[in-house]
Amino acid sequence: MDPNSYSTHSLFSLFVLLVLSPLAFTQLDYRFYDSTCPNLTRIVRYGVWSAISNDTRMAASLLRLHFHDCFVNGCDGSVLLDDASSFMSEKNAAPNHNSVRGFEVIDAIKANLEKACPSTVSCADIVALAAREAVYFAGGFIYYWSVPLGRRDGTTANQTAANQQIPSPFEPLENITAKFTSKGLEFKDVVVLSGAHTIGFAQCFTFKQRLFNF
Repeated sequence: MDPNSYSTHSLFSLFVLLVLSPLAFTQLDYRFYDSTCPNLTRIVRYGVWSAISNDTRMAASLLRLHFHDCFVNGCDGSVLLDDASSFMSEKNAAPNHNSVRGFEVIDAIKANLEKACPSTVSCADIVALAAREAVYFAGGFIYYWSVPLGRRDGTTANQTAANQQIPSPFEPLENITAKFTSKGLEFKDVVVLSGAHTIGFAQCFTFKQRLFNF
């Protein structure tokens, strides 16, 4: 199979996985903001396009941000929260600290949406839409697909769950697969996630560590 076509299919499949899986789908509606924020898609699309124009790596980062959000207590935007008196941020969990990127892109999009339709669009929905736009601009699929919306933002974060539940590249395959199946996902989803990583960059130490493991 052509590597480019595999990457394209993987990106689209992963996005469908994130948007339509039990992690994300709870009474969502494709037309949720049609009357309350009709320019939502245009504003998110422009924000993502601007970010990728300045940093092409941001496409992969926004997709990863969505995945890391969804894998811990569902797609609730909790990965965006900073430390508070009642919880420690998921941003500082081992899989995310100095690794997950794109927070400033979501902040900028949110600021523009607040001007257009104040107190309307959840950050969780912005993260989901931004991931779709990032995949699209990266050439991830030839068709443009609709995203069900209506997620509510989480009011707390779970750093412990982020440390324990997000798959690590250093884990044995059986451990990674177990983490996926615990979310109602399948082995093919592990493969799809791996394929989606082909559009990003990895830090050099990850390759060194993997070499030593072999």
